[in-house]
Amino acid sequence: MTRPASRQTLLSVTGLNAWYGAAHILFDVSLEVGRGEVVALMGRNGAGKSTTFKSIMGLMDRSKGVQSFMGHDTSGLQPYEIARLGLGYVPEDRRIFSDLTVAENLEVGRQPARRWPDGTAALAWTPEALYTLFPHLGAMQGRRAGQMSGGEQQMITVARTLMGNPYLVLLDEPSEGVAPIVVEQMADMILGLKKQGVSILLSEQNVPFAELVSDRVYVLEKGQIRYSGSMAELMADDSVRREYLTV
Repeated sequence: MTRPASRQTLLSVTGLNAWYGAAHILFDVSLEVGRGEVVALMGRNGAGKSTTFKSIMGLMDRSKGVQSFMGHDTSGLQPYEIARLGLGYVPEDRRIFSDLTVAENLEVGRQPARRWPDGTAALAWTPEALYTLFPHLGAMQGRRAGQMSGGEQQMITVARTLMGNPYLVLLDEPSEGVAPIVVEQMADMILGLKKQGVSILLSEQNVPFAELVSDRVYVLEKGQIRYSGSMAELMADDSVRREYLTV
C-alpha cells in the first residue's frame, strides 16, 4: 500500500546507503513521510533503524543517497542546517543537559515559529503548552534533568525537540528501556501530537506500541527495507511479523 498521492510529502529518502568505517550498514533504503502521518520504521535490534535516522540528520561520516525535506535537498547538509529547516530528532540515548533544569533544557531547543509553504502558520510550541502535554515536567520545571528518571528524561528530550517547532520529528525507540507506565504516556503523547498535526517518523521494535500510534510502516532487516504498507496490513500478515519482527 502506498501513501495517498494527495497528501503532502514532507520527507523523501531514496537510495540511502551508509557505512561505519568499511562496514556497509544501509543498502538503498527508501521511505517517505507525509504531512500529518505517523510512520513506523520497524526492525529488530541491529537492523539499521538508528543508523537510518542518523543518516537523515547528517550525522553519519559516510553516507550517500537522495534526501529531500520540505522541498529542500538535504543531501550533504550539516545537522544544524537540517534542524533549522524544521526536522526534529529525538535520539535513543536522550542526550539531555543533566546540569540544567527542565525549563532550561527546553529553552536550549527554542527556535522561531514556522509557516507552511502556503503561508499558513505551523503549530508553535511554548513551554506552557508542553507542560500541559507533559504534566510531570510541569510539576518539576526547576529540577535538574540529571536527577530525573529515565522516562522523565525521555519526555524532556521530546519536549526540547518540540520547542524547535519542527514540521516532522524523528523519534528513535521511545519505548526502549522505560517503565510500562511511561510507554503508555509516550503513546498518548504521540497520539496527541498527531491530532495537532505533528508528523512523526518512529523507530520502534515494540509491535503493540507501533500498532497503537502508526498509520504506515516500513520494516528494516539487515539494512534493507523488506516490507512497506499500512499498519493494518502488517498486523494482518503473520508471516512478515514472524520473519522480521519476532525475537
